[in-house]
Amino acid sequence: MGKVAANMKVMPESPEVDLDELQEELEGALPEGAQINGFERDDVAFGLVALLPTVIVPDDAGGTEAVEEAFGEVDDVESVSVEDVGRI
Repeated sequence: MGKVAANMKVMPESPEVDLDELQEELEGALPEGAQINGFERDDVAFGLVALLPTVIVPDDAGGTEAVEEAFGEVDDVESVSVEDVGRI
């Protein structure tokens, strides 16, 4: 069984969101079998900063849909998108 790495983009609801706290909440929301292999941050505009987690999921997990849904349910998350996906 292989694994898939997905580079994701998580937009907070506002520039006032504590990104360290949001990062911890995202880590806690991961579905079983998924793991985060690091975070980057991207200055978007007007003080808004997006979190860019790299998420590793098993190949047989059906893609990143479960992770996207879990991240979307976290408080202070405006949107979640997958930027890139590849096998590792």
